[in-house]
Amino acid sequence: MLTLYSFGPGANSLKPLLALYEKGLDFAPRFVDPTRFEHHEDWFKAINPRGQVPALDHDGNVITESTVICEYLEDAFPDCAVKLRPADPVAIAEMRVWTKWVDEYFCWCVSTIGWERMIGPMARAYSDAEFEEKVARIPIPEQQVKWRHARAGFPQATLDEEMRKIRVSVARLEARLAQSKWLAGPNYSLADICNFAIANGMQHGFADIVNPAATPHLVAWIEAINARPAAQAMFAKSKSEMAARAPANAA
Repeated sequence: MLTLYSFGPGANSLKPLLALYEKGLDFAPRFVDPTRFEHHEDWFKAINPRGQVPALDHDGNVITESTVICEYLEDAFPDCAVKLRPADPVAIAEMRVWTKWVDEYFCWCVSTIGWERMIGPMARAYSDAEFEEKVARIPIPEQQVKWRHARAGFPQATLDEEMRKIRVSVARLEARLAQSKWLAGPNYSLADICNFAIANGMQHGFADIVNPAATPHLVAWIEAINARPAAQAMFAKSKSEMAARAPANAA
C-alpha cells in the first residue's frame, strides 16, 4: 500500500506525485493543507517528525525528501514497465547531476521569491500571538527563521540575489534544452520531472524571463511535459481530490 502525503501538484510535492502517475502505480493521495498548517499538526509530525511534505508511506515504511522518494519508487518497483531512471550508469550520473542541482540551487532561489510573494502576505495576516503560536509548532529552526523573514519581508538585497540565480538557472535550462529534448539525454527521466516541478508556471510568474521569445526551448519543454497523459491526469485528479477535501477543511 502506497500513501503519498503532499501539498498537491506543485513544487517539491509534484515530483513524487508525477512520478507515481507516470509509473501507473496505485496509491492513496493525502493532501495536506499548508494554509491550515496541517504539516505541523501532531498527527502529521508522527509520520514525518520534520513536519515537511512530501512523505511516502509504503507498507508502514515512511520515505521523505522529494527526490529520494522518486528514486525509491524506481528501486521498490523494478518490474514496473515505465522506467524514469536510465539504465546506463553514465546517463544515471547525468540525471543525478540535474536532480542534485535542482535540489541545491534552482529550487531555493525560486522558493525564496515564492515565499516573498505568497507566504509573506499570509504570514502578515496573523496577529502577533497567532503567528508565534504557529511558528512554535514548526520543528525545524531554519523554517522558523524563514517564516519570520517572510512576515517581515525579505531584504531587497536577498531578493535581488535570488533573482540573479533564477536568471542563471533559466539560462542553464534553456542552453541544455537547445541541445536535447530531455535534460539527461534522449529519454524523459527524473531529471525532467524534478526540474519541471520548479520550472512549471515560470512562464506566468516570471514571464519577463521565461517566454517563447527569450526561452523557446524551455517553454516547449514545459508544454511538452504538461501535455503528457500522466501530467494531465495528475493535475485533473489532484484538483478534484483537493476540492473534495475542501468542505471538511471548512467545517
